Amino acid sequence: MSTPALRSLLFLTMAATAVFPSHSADWPHLRGPDGGGSTSATGFATRWEESKLAWQVELPGKGCSTPAVWQRRIYLTAPLDGKDAVLAYDWDGKVLWQTPLGAEQPGKHRNGSGSNPSPATDGKGVFVAFKSGTLAALNMDGSLRWQTNLVEKFGAVNLFWDFGSSPVLTEKHVVMARMHNGESWLAAFDKDTGAMRWKVDRTFETPRECDNGYTTPVLIRHEGREALLTWGAERLTIHDAADGKLLWTCAGFNPAATPLWPAVASPVVVDGTAVVCFGRADKGSPRLHGVRLGWTGDGTTTNHLWKREDASAFVPTPVVYKGLVYVVGDRGQIDCIEPATGKSLWSAAFPKGSSNFYSSPTIAGGVMYAVREDGTLFVAKVEGGFELLSEASVGDRVIASVIPVDGRLLVRGVARLSCLAAP
Repeated sequence: MSTPALRSLLFLTMAATAVFPSHSADWPHLRGPDGGGSTSATGFATRWEESKLAWQVELPGKGCSTPAVWQRRIYLTAPLDGKDAVLAYDWDGKVLWQTPLGAEQPGKHRNGSGSNPSPATDGKGVFVAFKSGTLAALNMDGSLRWQTNLVEKFGAVNLFWDFGSSPVLTEKHVVMARMHNGESWLAAFDKDTGAMRWKVDRTFETPRECDNGYTTPVLIRHEGREALLTWGAERLTIHDAADGKLLWTCAGFNPAATPLWPAVASPVVVDGTAVVCFGRADKGSPRLHGVRLGWTGDGTTTNHLWKREDASAFVPTPVVYKGLVYVVGDRGQIDCIEPATGKSLWSAAFPKGSSNFYSSPTIAGGVMYAVREDGTLFVAKVEGGFELLSEASVGDRVIASVIPVDGRLLVRGVARLSCLAAP
């Protein structure tokens, strides 16, 4: 076997979301400890009941970010007295600290806010971003480590809707992506000082609005090294996490040049295959792609494995569990997909309502938690087939993902943070 082919094979066997050095019950960023939106842990409630609430607290303002959890400490972003802020709660719902930052820039979408990006933590600091451009690092006690403003540094964000890309943590850096109608880029900042370590261009010409991106990069391993898989502007790209160098790219997702297809759902990776949601599933034009990740060059003509036009999601990011990908569409269609072939092992649907799904689903021990924007929480067994276990209203609009951690379910609504105890 040739050296390039051998390297490619090594990449395919090693490409996966990075394993965070976290406590078994941690949820360090919006898609959980392994980046796939799932955990093998069991013992969580399967029905929302007010009597089973461990606690519920009112939040100081409208926010849509998913909290992060580290060793029974909960970190989330929300506006506080007109300012972007980071809040920390203990396991009993008591406020530990509140740290205000710069002036809030409220959201313009009914299901958006100035606090859309979700916090990330490595157990040493909490890293946050906001629509206002504020990017900051806090110590675990809430003291400010550093703060900067990406809008002041690089200009206004030109997106049709509210900024939503969340910070991603590598070993040394916090990485942010900006994909919009203008200069687009990927940039890394020192976790200790906030100094920018690298910034690479990611500007592509696309049909109208297709350059708008709300996705979050995925941390993967590339030949034993950290790399960043980024989806937006009709491109999948892989960058070296150390210096931002472009390693691989793949286009060809919109051959008909259809306009008004922004990237909202982030990709997921299983055994070297990326599953990419595209199109407008919310408007009857779903596209779902399977792409074999490469390690160098351009994979546009060689790495597309499959495409489907009958299943996808516009907003919710899929969830990975035991090597399978579960896609929840905006109207509640569910497909359990074999990532290598794109074949649905089974398909089902949640009961219909007047609202869509904006929250990304999570899975714990083979049980899926998916919440509609109107606050209807669906719980279903999905391992080996679909069985709806319960449906109930949480009494709040919900855009954030449900977090299953340490026997409890955390549900962050627009107005409240709720904690559902173990059954």
